[in-house]
Amino acid sequence: MDAKLFEIDSKVETLNELVRRCPLHAVAEFVDKLDLSWIFHDNGLEGVVVSYSELKAAIDRKIISDVTLIPMYEEIKAHKAAITEVRQLADRRRQPISLETLKRIYLLCTPEAAARGAPYRKDNPLHRTYYHEIVPPEKISYRMRKLVEWLDTDEARRTHPVHLAAKAHYRLLAIYPWPRNNGRVARLLQNLVLVRGGYLPAIIHATERQRYYEVLRHEHAGLLPLVMESLRNSYETGTKYFADHVRMRSRAAS
Repeated sequence: MDAKLFEIDSKVETLNELVRRCPLHAVAEFVDKLDLSWIFHDNGLEGVVVSYSELKAAIDRKIISDVTLIPMYEEIKAHKAAITEVRQLADRRRQPISLETLKRIYLLCTPEAAARGAPYRKDNPLHRTYYHEIVPPEKISYRMRKLVEWLDTDEARRTHPVHLAAKAHYRLLAIYPWPRNNGRVARLLQNLVLVRGGYLPAIIHATERQRYYEVLRHEHAGLLPLVMESLRNSYETGTKYFADHVRMRSRAAS
């Protein structure tokens, strides 16, 4: 096994041991914080700056929202719903990732597309966030079918989840099937593969935005190191959080 993958898998074992020593409310609190970080950085990758207070206002129904920010809040709520769906899908490990799975994730991110049935894009957009090569519209349907078929092969099942997640992320963005939210859905697919494989989500930080765009111009091997670094950051954050909880519980018990 790759040394860096071995390092990540060691971090998984360390974190899991800490989690077993913590109460359920601490785990739920960590997941909530992780999801807020996920939404914050994902927006940053798309060039949208969102503050922590805006995130909380959008997600927490107890907070009275600024009506001028309602469109942004709706985007954040939709993204949160998609993340929740990904976590639920990850629990159903035997259920293959199908075209319907990807379409559902897309529609949760893009609820205004539901009335149109989430059609694939019909042209090559001139103005878009990503500037890597994408397939022509007439090949989208075929490439999407090939993507989900590949995800259900023995080859995919034998592939380490971190490698598989990076490949799936890259392949979906290379297809660029929908008019918008392709990057968001690709990262949700990546994290569905990771969480289903027993890992935390890999949150690519907004500070890596330029690097992220650049690696997408190359084969998925360029994306893999960034995904691995992001995953390692998730584990370092999680280990610190749960280690602090374990220490506080030990002090309280002594």
